[in-house]
Amino acid sequence: MYSATPQAKTAWNKLLGWAISRAQLDWEIVDYDAPAPLSALWARGDLGGVMMCGLPYSQRRPRPRLVAAPVPSPARYGGRPIYFSDLAVRADAPYGSLEDTFGGVIGYTLEDSMSGYVALRRHLLPFRKERPRLYRAAVGGLVNARKVIEALDQRRIDVGPLDSYYHDLIKHTAPAFAAKVRVVATSAAAPIPPLVSSGDERLRDALLAAGEAPALARQRAILLLKGFAVPDEADYRVFDTYLSEARQYPDLW
Repeated sequence: MYSATPQAKTAWNKLLGWAISRAQLDWEIVDYDAPAPLSALWARGDLGGVMMCGLPYSQRRPRPRLVAAPVPSPARYGGRPIYFSDLAVRADAPYGSLEDTFGGVIGYTLEDSMSGYVALRRHLLPFRKERPRLYRAAVGGLVNARKVIEALDQRRIDVGPLDSYYHDLIKHTAPAFAAKVRVVATSAAAPIPPLVSSGDERLRDALLAAGEAPALARQRAILLLKGFAVPDEADYRVFDTYLSEARQYPDLW
């Protein structure tokens, strides 16, 4: 999920390869790049270690095992395994606030995405009291934050949500591309997508070690990664509430 740039992807491969080796697991790293559907991957029953959005994780039965959750290093995460949705507009757009985009075209990623859909709808709920329809049109299927930035740059949409960790990785490793947009609002925090497994838990201790190993300092710096935390399944129950709130006004756009 967070192979936001080629540099980030290489760093993830190095870090995860180190963890797999330390855990003595006979696994290979398989690339699963966009636009390959993550929902199809998450539905599989043979997951070794896969990063999964907390929203579909909370809805899946039976749930896969929680392994570990990344803890981003930028200050806004407060050393916790959380993330946000940055609501972005084109860098040269005339909008000074999110409210200025009302009446325009909104974009989103996928309807089973927390950062790219549900967090956006929840953030917009208070404005529903002010006007019956916030946007004249919506463009979906943008897959990830990179595609949202591209849609903004191409003037296909006026505002769209960016997974904050993905966005920070782009700003860190591809600043020229990130500079195409600017943020006008940020959603409330939510539990960050964890790594999950269909069964084997040996990867957990190895990932926790990867968060401190001197040999991986460069990779952690590239990935803005403070380390990994052990998540609690109870942390992700909040997504049931988030989902019901987001569905409150189906004609929100």
